[in-house]
Amino acid sequence: MRAPKASPAGRGDPRPGAGQDLEAAFVLPGASEPAGGVAPEGGALPTGPSERSGLTLKSFWHNRRAMSGVWIVAIMVVFCFIAPLLYRMNLTTVNLNLENNPPGGGHLLGTDEYGTDVLARLMVGGQSSLELGFAVAIASTVIGAVYGAVSGMIGGFVDAILMRIVDTLLAVPIFILLLIIASMYTLNLVTIIIILSLLSWPAVCRLVRAEVLTLRTREFVHAATSMGAKRRRILFVHLMPNTFNIFIVTATFAVADSIYALSALSFLGLGPPPPFADWGTMLTNGVNNLFNGYWWQVYPPLFVLVITVLAFRQIGDACNDLIGGNRGVVRIRRRRFGLLPMSTQYDDGKPVDGDVSTA
Repeated sequence: MRAPKASPAGRGDPRPGAGQDLEAAFVLPGASEPAGGVAPEGGALPTGPSERSGLTLKSFWHNRRAMSGVWIVAIMVVFCFIAPLLYRMNLTTVNLNLENNPPGGGHLLGTDEYGTDVLARLMVGGQSSLELGFAVAIASTVIGAVYGAVSGMIGGFVDAILMRIVDTLLAVPIFILLLIIASMYTLNLVTIIIILSLLSWPAVCRLVRAEVLTLRTREFVHAATSMGAKRRRILFVHLMPNTFNIFIVTATFAVADSIYALSALSFLGLGPPPPFADWGTMLTNGVNNLFNGYWWQVYPPLFVLVITVLAFRQIGDACNDLIGGNRGVVRIRRRRFGLLPMSTQYDDGKPVDGDVSTA
């Protein structure tokens, strides 16, 4: 007697388990491997989720490095802008009767060589430093993002010309040029903001352009084009919002580097003239009296300068790490004497450094 033919799996065979072989060849969304361990035809098994969280508000909130930097920045903002309303001191009148007094006696951090309260001057000096840092970061990021996005969107000969202009500006040693200008002219805070912004945007431009060149070949851009969307809409609605992760990192570094640049200029005696106060000027005056034992004129401004710059760099590094978790490792090289990261290299979403997830 002939044995009956086995019916093909999955063709309505009522027997239990008849379709298991067919089901084992497919992977359900979000599953790390198929039930039967059989890879789908034409490709390897997925090893992780198709997309990762990246730089989101939730991931930023749960990142300890980022939040530590945010808390320090928040404390410094309160210290510099709100505390002077409660701790009022005269910072414009010279009182030689109170010069170089140690901490105590109504002056929590003592007085300087002009009889000015060190703590009150520390608060007011921080206002100019933070204002400059935020202003330069916003201006350079906006200019660089728009310029780079337009250049990457247009492409071709126009893109080549626009990027040669950027390459020329990147070849300029920023801090040295700033020193030359400061030695020739008397600078104020607004002038320094304008100079730093005009010299810092090319670095942001290169990063955004590289990202736009990658994004403009994606399916969502082709879909928008096929539906009749104009270039302007594609640029500002579809492309630039997707580059936010890129220039948010450079913006945080720009704040820190701008504060450092202002302090360096003032420390060298090339900053805005008195009665302008900032941490670099306080360091200059304090170093001259350090060997006389007046330590309270040096260490407080040095501490707040270092902790503020470090906080912004912590935020930038944390954002950089979060982006790396979403799109592969983002490697940023900073110019040694520049004010912003010079270039960013992407791995196009391929797994690197032991990362087994796919983009």
